[in-house]
Amino acid sequence: MNAKIDIFYNELKEAVESDSLTLPSLPEVALRIRDAVEDESSTTEQIANALSKDGALSARMIKVVNSPLYRSRTPIEDLHSAVTRLGLTLVRDLVMNLAMKQMFQATSDVLDKKFRKAWSTSVDVAAICQMMSVTMDDISKERALLAGLIHNIGSLPILMMAVNDDDLFNDATALHSIIIQLQGPVGELILKNWHFSDNLVEVVKHCHNFDYTDNDDANLVDLVQVALLQGGFVSEDYVPDDWSLIPAFSKMGMDSEVNVVHIEGNRECIEDAKASLNF
Repeated sequence: MNAKIDIFYNELKEAVESDSLTLPSLPEVALRIRDAVEDESSTTEQIANALSKDGALSARMIKVVNSPLYRSRTPIEDLHSAVTRLGLTLVRDLVMNLAMKQMFQATSDVLDKKFRKAWSTSVDVAAICQMMSVTMDDISKERALLAGLIHNIGSLPILMMAVNDDDLFNDATALHSIIIQLQGPVGELILKNWHFSDNLVEVVKHCHNFDYTDNDDANLVDLVQVALLQGGFVSEDYVPDDWSLIPAFSKMGMDSEVNVVHIEGNRECIEDAKASLNF
């Protein structure tokens, strides 16, 4: 299997270097919103107008702002009011979160099942991240959600390339092994191509490296790692037997033997977050 991984990796690397590997592209409206928010001269009206160019995204934004996570006593019915209530930075992060679902839409029936599974995992991990982020003063729940959504983005081009090798594509164990080993560097390429922030690039690079630590402060990598582990999304073959040795738990101030996912109030928060992503 190692030889096959090496061959596939070399083919993948060559495809990247020759620009023949299809990397997913962010929707144009998401790029426009991000650029507009980062332009300090942009107004609420300009952001709302940019959002209105995408009817589906606009409708989902209205649904999200009226969801249990964000709603107030007065329902929001238009984009301008939604942007005003949420603020520009929050709108930017929400647009990115909502746009992620489009990245996981397969172009063929063969890929559809695996893409759906990848999206389902990313939503579950993202929801757990958002729930746990309430204890982290310097990480917003929207940024935590985005970290969970993009953690496995590198798997998509790998699946698109592997579909051409029937033996590999239908060998779940071998394919999973390749994805675990290669989705980090591929994900890094994608996020750098999208001009995402360094702390999100670190997530895709290190989320399956359970020896990872950079300093004493918990960050997005630690958050995603704990979400992956407590959500049951990591095979025991890839993680230490003693979770207390994983730096992410101590950095998060969490007991590795207590699964916060199963606590009743937390479960409700997780389901609300998942609902906001599956409109």
